[in-house]
Amino acid sequence: MNKHLFSGTGVALVTPFDKSGNVDFRSLTGIVEHVISGNVDYLVAMGTTGESVVLNNDEKQGAVKHIIRVSDGQCPVVLGMGGNNTSSLIDQINKQDFDGISGILSVSPYYNKPTQEGIYAHYSEIAKASPLPVILYNVPGRTGSMINPDTTLRLANDFSNIVAIKEASGDLCAITKILKHKPGHFAVVSGDDALALPMISLGAQGVISVIANAYPRKMSSLVNYSLQNNFESARNIHYQIIEMIDAIFQDGNPGGIKSLLYHLGIAEEHLRLPLVPVSEETSKKIKKLAGQIL
Repeated sequence: MNKHLFSGTGVALVTPFDKSGNVDFRSLTGIVEHVISGNVDYLVAMGTTGESVVLNNDEKQGAVKHIIRVSDGQCPVVLGMGGNNTSSLIDQINKQDFDGISGILSVSPYYNKPTQEGIYAHYSEIAKASPLPVILYNVPGRTGSMINPDTTLRLANDFSNIVAIKEASGDLCAITKILKHKPGHFAVVSGDDALALPMISLGAQGVISVIANAYPRKMSSLVNYSLQNNFESARNIHYQIIEMIDAIFQDGNPGGIKSLLYHLGIAEEHLRLPLVPVSEETSKKIKKLAGQIL
């Protein structure tokens, strides 16, 4: 398997807040240093896990610049840039300072539920405007619509700068169709921690991971073993963390991963409304499981 720009483990970074609700840059520094020391391959800023939808533009730009400064070229940085207003998104792309950024992750339009032709046209405009490689993001559980495999393949074949898809549909049949027919420059990346191993076994090239905020070395090892076809070693790690993966999504993301980071002493678990911390029951479960993972 050829090394792709976004092979391996990407980490969907959380945005830590202090008790006053401001971005906690000190904790953000610690998280970035923690995941880089854990051998992740690239960082993803301002995605769903980063609570981008509750940050204003100044906060987003400040956090991204901080991540770039702390990472200091040790890992590529991918910037989440998505929306359901195509013209507004293109305007954002045109105005964005991409210094220190290696790619764009763009979620499929949400809420207004475009047709497949609308999704294709939306991403076509992004590809034409973007000076950087573009990663599609298919997450129908959040957007309310699916990027069908034929649409993904059409985009991959029509635009050389559309280089990957973060697949979080959970539909292995659809994902297999993409993997079977995709062009050589195009990678499939798991958007589900729990499916990283089976997807890589089918030909995916890695994961954009939530749990890697807390356990970067374990997730990176799982992915690297899988890419090397050492599935016995990969399965051992998969089984060590699979219950925790389930637990941190029990009350939604990023509440669960922030709870885990709190119990590990890495960051506080403050969120911005409408998100709230996980339930006491879930918090206790996460704390208990954390004590069992070495």
